[in-house]
Amino acid sequence: MEPFRLRVVDGAEWFHDNISCHAACPVGTEAFAYVTALAEKDAELAYEIARRPNPFPYICGRVCAHPCEQACRRGKIDEPISIRALKRTATDGHDPRLGHAPGLNRLPSCGESVAVIGSGPAGLACAHDLARLGYAVTVFEASSMPGGMFTLGIPEYRLPREIVKLEIDAILNLGVELKCEQAVGKDFLLPDLKQQGFQAVFLAIGAHRSRDLRMEGMDLDGVLRGVEFLLNVNLGYRVWLGHKVVVIGGGNVAIDVARTAAREGVDQVAVSTTMDAARAARRLGSREVHVICLETRDEMPAHGYEVEEAEREGIIFHPSTGPNRVLGVGGKVTGLQTLQCASVFDANGRFNPQLTPGSEAVITADSIILSVGQVSDLSFLQPGDGVETTPRGTIKVDPHTLATTAPGVFAGGDAAFGPRLIIDATADGRRAARSIHQYLRRNVHWRQRGTLCEIPVRDLWDHYDATPRQDCPTLSLERRMGFTEVELPFSAEQAVAEGKRCLHCNYNIFLDGERCILCGGCVDICPYHCISMVSASRVDWEETGDEFPEAARRGKGYAMVLDETSCIRCGLCVRRCPTSAISMRRFEASGGWVYD
Repeated sequence: MEPFRLRVVDGAEWFHDNISCHAACPVGTEAFAYVTALAEKDAELAYEIARRPNPFPYICGRVCAHPCEQACRRGKIDEPISIRALKRTATDGHDPRLGHAPGLNRLPSCGESVAVIGSGPAGLACAHDLARLGYAVTVFEASSMPGGMFTLGIPEYRLPREIVKLEIDAILNLGVELKCEQAVGKDFLLPDLKQQGFQAVFLAIGAHRSRDLRMEGMDLDGVLRGVEFLLNVNLGYRVWLGHKVVVIGGGNVAIDVARTAAREGVDQVAVSTTMDAARAARRLGSREVHVICLETRDEMPAHGYEVEEAEREGIIFHPSTGPNRVLGVGGKVTGLQTLQCASVFDANGRFNPQLTPGSEAVITADSIILSVGQVSDLSFLQPGDGVETTPRGTIKVDPHTLATTAPGVFAGGDAAFGPRLIIDATADGRRAARSIHQYLRRNVHWRQRGTLCEIPVRDLWDHYDATPRQDCPTLSLERRMGFTEVELPFSAEQAVAEGKRCLHCNYNIFLDGERCILCGGCVDICPYHCISMVSASRVDWEETGDEFPEAARRGKGYAMVLDETSCIRCGLCVRRCPTSAISMRRFEASGGWVYD
């Protein structure tokens, strides 16, 4: 039999990591806490908890990729909590009269100014935190409207523009100055900012240039780039696409491109890779919609629920298929020739598609839109700026501080790490604000803390461990026209039911070895068999140091072992223990500035 390997708990890090939703959130949202508040029908408290670490709770309640949900330990039992949908419930239930950011105050002005280049999630998050710290912040935006990919990339049927405006206005109301139609490299250079009196600069320019493919026919009329297409549509420009459109890509952006293409009045859309694009075309009366991508059906990088929605709407999928060449007549696109894809990655896990010769097929099309990745435009950087770049075409930064190779210049988001999640970019902005604060103050440091407090055993909600996950409602297919929001909020009853499924991973079970009489009562009553009483000889004591008696280390006696991954925090073991040797304690994380 395999020995039990014990882990010695030392410090707050283990308790933090054990709250999987909290640990997985790049900005450190206490998802378990607002989920519980909604279960207790306290929407205002839920909103306050969700808003505290995140300047964009309304936006993230709709379009966050929810890494917290993917990490949720409830998913190891049945299905994870619908954390993102419950965040939307928290924001929908918030009373705007109480303010957008309750309990978040702004410190007095410190007299120093910081320039933020780019008004996407990274730039706005940085501006938000710096403004609260008392800095005068000016945001420079190249476009005519702020928001970056919030407004220029994400289609309105996923993210209504009034929601974006609400979030941006709240940040501007902190005193942040916004200057639109100010492009770095065109209207000003980095040295100009220092001459204007800015003590630090944060580069958050995003990745607004589409990657190209090297294949025949790319110069034909009718070949478009996905990001540029979305930018033009969201800026209100009409883009002629014809009756059939092929979108080449495999991820969520390609889905957005295709769905937006459909909403541009296309009569028939053939979508080559990624679905969401395809879905829209079908809904607006298209006769046929195809999705072709390099990956197999299970490997598709687009979100699974998006694939399922697309299938519901009649989209035809062609997985394991790649583009070979663009076909045309008289300089105009007529279709896309494809090949079957034998494999996407090589033996080392590197992207290296292998297309099968002799498997050619053709999809006719009037337009082809590429959506195979994005890069940043760093042409504004001058040799004298001192800002180095990487072979990947990103800005070189310290991964912890986000400092570039130029003093006082920081960078984050897609410009520093390549295209990532909105919540990752938001975390970069907040991290950059802390680093800039430390750079300008020198004697200030951000410290994380954690406390444990003993609590009485909680009253259990009926059948909370058996309640199924609530499905997020969506607009009916026949009503999905134009840019009307497709996903709908939970009902009040659904939100409460879903909130009650939380396992409260911030609660921890403790055993007092002095009081334990090894009766085994806790083992008998545990519904998920996560407590075991085992012979000490079966325990691997190698890394436990002096935490356990020498007799136990020699294999004498017994040990009580708790499997944290399967514990549902029901507290039955606490109630059952005849000597009160078992207790339940709540872990609370906090952070703050410390001055040397």
